[in-house]
Amino acid sequence: MDHDAYLDLLADQTARFARVAATAPFDAAVPSCPEWDAADLLWHLTEVQYFWARIAGGVEEPEQVPDLARPAPEYLATVLEEQTLALLHALRSREAAEWCWSWSDDGEYIGWVARRQAHEALIHRVDAELVAGTEVSVPDAAVAADGVDEMLTVFLDGVPTWGSFADDGRTLRVEATDTGDAWSIRFGRFTGTSPNSGAVYDEDALSLAEDLAEHDTTIRGAAWDLDLWLWGRADADALQVEGDPTLAGRLRAMAEIE
Repeated sequence: MDHDAYLDLLADQTARFARVAATAPFDAAVPSCPEWDAADLLWHLTEVQYFWARIAGGVEEPEQVPDLARPAPEYLATVLEEQTLALLHALRSREAAEWCWSWSDDGEYIGWVARRQAHEALIHRVDAELVAGTEVSVPDAAVAADGVDEMLTVFLDGVPTWGSFADDGRTLRVEATDTGDAWSIRFGRFTGTSPNSGAVYDEDALSLAEDLAEHDTTIRGAAWDLDLWLWGRADADALQVEGDPTLAGRLRAMAEIE
């Protein structure tokens, strides 16, 4: 997907999110995010888009983005619309390759923000449909496959430059049966001490690998079913797991992200 395609996806999925969220009571529980109600869900996407609009607009450090005051529930949809317009304007005003701050060492450019925010809007559109009790709509398979790739490459692959990855020899393959995309994973352990916070890490990790000849486990399914499963918005019933099922659970546990 190119930069403009991500911007179109961001605009479309946020508009769908807003339309569906408007049909749910503000105090309705969000099944996929039990600690949130519908108002919290609206506010979350609003805050996220507000923050990244400022970053994409040229703010160089996250500490320089002032807090956004949370409005009364009845004004949340209006504030979201304002922030969506601001985010799209900021992203369209710059080239995809231009530098901007990111929490990811590999994400310090505008195109990364566009991709991240497109998939942020998409997965929270699913949350809005779940809280509203409507059918979860299915995106194009290529979009879903890109969502799987983003989860694996942006959130889960590798460790920070100050950390170490120790391969433990276990491997897994993820296959999107409708697009032909596939990802090979090596599991291991991430250890290290953050130079910023001083926090000490010793936890499960993975590293994407070139296509391996053999895998301990293979997970197959339509790209959208894989994307929903990785994001915790659906169980694995629609997927086929061959080999050691504990490795599928290990992958899913690493992807516990709101």
